[in-house]
Amino acid sequence: MRLLFLGDVVGRSGRQAVMAQLPELRARYQLDFVAINGENAAGGFGITESIVGNLLDAGADVVTLGNHAFDQKEALVFIERQPKLLRPINYPPGTPGRGSGIFKAANGGDVLVINAMGLVFMPELADPFRAVDTEVTACGLKRGADATIVDFHAEATSEKQAMGYFLDGRVSLVAGTHTHVPTADERVLPEGTAFIGDLGMCGDYDSVLGMDRTEPINRFLTKIPRTRLEPAMGPATLSGVAVETDDATGLATRVAGLRLGGVLAPSEPRFWLD
Repeated sequence: MRLLFLGDVVGRSGRQAVMAQLPELRARYQLDFVAINGENAAGGFGITESIVGNLLDAGADVVTLGNHAFDQKEALVFIERQPKLLRPINYPPGTPGRGSGIFKAANGGDVLVINAMGLVFMPELADPFRAVDTEVTACGLKRGADATIVDFHAEATSEKQAMGYFLDGRVSLVAGTHTHVPTADERVLPEGTAFIGDLGMCGDYDSVLGMDRTEPINRFLTKIPRTRLEPAMGPATLSGVAVETDDATGLATRVAGLRLGGVLAPSEPRFWLD
């Protein structure tokens, strides 16, 4: 199975890049399944229902969230009627929405997607390791899912790496999101799980984490907010990871980073293009 996971979409620039390029990428790479983290898609903070629809129409099969999941208050309502929108599974019981789901891939396979949020330097939630373990145990590879993707929305690199090894051999991909900077550590772990510390963002990298540089610099210099943070509006880079899995096991056989457009050096999964 051919999987693509795109990192945090930041503001209009990121949205436009995804909507413009994803349909062509699906065709070029003959993708079976696409996941996108959309928690910064609405002006850098949260997501709206119309944006969810735009990302799905562009070719996403599921949209995941994170610590900004409910920054747009309407999300508290519409998340219940959007089965392809996931928020972190370790939110307290009674939180609207769902943290995992099984979705149909283009090749007919079933893909389990789990969205979890870390605890280090993040809002205090339930233990993400135990929450993810429960889901993976209940729906194992080739017992309930043909592939399993975990979006671990976390700040600390150590926590992300620990989650990768904790799930090694039990899921297809553990992808870190949240820090908006693509890491160079994509690899297949010893037991067959693809891992990357952070997918990076789909947004304007001529910025501070996707935001116009002026206000973040002001806050570092003066410690006093002057205006609200606004997304940078320059050309966006699509950032993410491409994974190929073994149909017999659901584990990863190949992984490569994806970076297209904007100011970063381009990178594509050459094994799908040769």
